Amino acid sequence: MNLRLSSSSMVIVLMTTLLAFLAHCESAPAQAPAAQAKASIDGNGEGWRAMVETDFTVVNCPPETFTWKDGLISCTGKPTGVLRTVKQITNFELVVEWRHLKVGGNSGIFVWTTPESIQRLTDAGKPGLPHGIEVQVLDHGYTEQYERTYKKPADWFTTNGDVFPVGAVKMTPFAPVAPDGSAASRART
Repeated sequence: MNLRLSSSSMVIVLMTTLLAFLAHCESAPAQAPAAQAKASIDGNGEGWRAMVETDFTVVNCPPETFTWKDGLISCTGKPTGVLRTVKQITNFELVVEWRHLKVGGNSGIFVWTTPESIQRLTDAGKPGLPHGIEVQVLDHGYTEQYERTYKKPADWFTTNGDVFPVGAVKMTPFAPVAPDGSAASRART
C-alpha cells in the first residue's frame, strides 16, 4: 500500500480482517489497464506528502503483521489487526494504491475511529476492529466467494470502496446507497 496525504481530529486506521488471505496492504500493479480512468486526485503536487513508517504505530497485533519495504506497507492479514496513525489528522484527502495477493481478499481503511475503541483494542492486545467509519477494500473475487459461501446474491455491497459504519457508530450515507438501503455509501468510480 502506498499512502499519500494532504493537509493535517481524525485517525487513519489500516486493518486486516479474518478474510484477508495474507493480503491487504501491497502496492498496486505496475501497469493499470489502458481503459481505467485516472483519479482526479493523484497524491502529487503542493501540500501532499507520502506517509511513511514513522507515521504509524501498531495497535493490537504483532509488529510483524505489518512490514515496510521501499516505502510500501505489506500485511500478512493474520491476525486481524490494526495499524493507526501516530498523530491525529484532520481535513485530509487520502490517496491509496493497494492490491490483494489472493483472490477474495477483504480489508479496509478506517478514516475515522472513536478514541475509546482504539484504547480498548490497545489494552486488549488481541485481534479486533475499532468502531468507526471504514472504506471497504475488497478484491473483486470477494463477490464470487461470498455468493458461493452464503448461497445468496452479494447485492448489498460492491468491491468499489463502499463506506460504512462499524460497531457503535452511525453515519448518514449519501447517494448512491446499497440496494438494501443500509448505511453503505458507494464510492464514486
